[in-house]
Parts: sequence; C-alpha cells; structure tokens
Amino acid sequence: MTPKRFDVLTIFPGMFGAICGAGVVGRGVERGLLEIHTHDLRDFTHDRHRQVDDAPFGGGAGMVFKPEPIFEAVEKVRRDNQGPVILMEPWGEPLSQELAAELAAEPGLVIVCGRYEGVDDRVRLGLEAREVSIGNYVLSGAELPAMVLIDAVARLVPGVVGDPESLDQDSFTAEFGGYPQFTRPAEYRGMKVPEVLLSGDHRRIREWRMAAARQRAATMERKQ
Repeated sequence: MTPKRFDVLTIFPGMFGAICGAGVVGRGVERGLLEIHTHDLRDFTHDRHRQVDDAPFGGGAGMVFKPEPIFEAVEKVRRDNQGPVILMEPWGEPLSQELAAELAAEPGLVIVCGRYEGVDDRVRLGLEAREVSIGNYVLSGAELPAMVLIDAVARLVPGVVGDPESLDQDSFTAEFGGYPQFTRPAEYRGMKVPEVLLSGDHRRIREWRMAAARQRAATMERKQ
C-alpha cells in the first residue's frame, strides 16, 4: 500500500525527530506505512536574512508569517502530496477522534506550523486550508499541535498499530471508553483489583466497565 504522507512546513524541522523515531509513529515509519517530511520555511525565502515574518498591517504587537514562503513550500510538496492543507490554529476546528479518522482517509496531509501572531490569512484563503485546534489555549508555536495531529491520524492508518483490536478499545472510539484499567499484581500496597475483572465473566466485565466509564464521565462533567 502507498504510505500515508505528512509534509510539515515549519521553521523548526528538528523538533519532529522526536515523533518520527519513537513509539507507534516511529514503527509506522520503519514499516514503510508512514512518511513524515519536514520542510524549513526559511528555505523558501529570497532575502539574505531568510525572513519568514513581518509586521502586521494595521499595527499591533508581534510578527505575522508572510504568505510567500508558505505558498512556495506548498507548491513544492504538491508534487508528492495531494492531501489537504492544515493550519494548526487555537481557534480552529477542535481535533476529535472523528476528525482524525476523516483525515486518516486522505492521501496525505500538508501541515503548516505558524508562530508569533499567526499566519497571513491569504494562506487560509488561497490554499483553502483547514484550521484545526488541539485546545483553547496558547502555545509558542504550532509544532507541538502538529505532532499531536500526526499521532492521532497516523495510528488510524491500517497496520500502524500492531493489534488492530486495540483501536476498538480506545477512549472516544469504543461504545464505552475511559474505564479504569488494571494489570498484575492483583494486589499492590493494599489496593486490590476489582474482583469482577478476575472473574473471567466477560458479560459482567463489560457491564462493570460501562458503568465505570459512565461514572468517570459524570465526574469529569462536574469538574468542568
């Protein structure tokens, strides 16, 4: 099968070594199921200072990513990646398991990592970029959100996760998710694993897990 391709446009390509070489994503790369390519936006500038940003029109604090390097970088990767352009933005569409599954069905993703005060909006308009958020908070840049997106999408690519059945047990995808998990030993420092999980009765175990998941979800709602 054709590998799932991610092209990441950033001024800090070295940050992505952590996700490319470790864990589930790293194994997917090793197996030839995933390809992650990083592109330094400074390589698409044409001035001796390799400037990717400039002051915003209309005034205001900070700097804004210029459109030219991003457009040129996208045009280059389009030769190999026809997937949608993604802008990681705090005000974007919230990343969910459903969205991750939708993006996993694409032939690839081109992810733009902005910094400072954001990206010239002509990037969104001209490239028909989809804005995606991993949460309603501010980070120094979009590289970490891009890694979160890559991990969430990559593990849904067939063959990347060693045991496909484990995907069905993931929180947010299973009929019930987020139930407490236990492993050996059955007792540790006076804390015992619930007896039902040791019973071998799969119907009772399923019922217990569903009830525990509902209780956990209700507790989280009260805290919000």
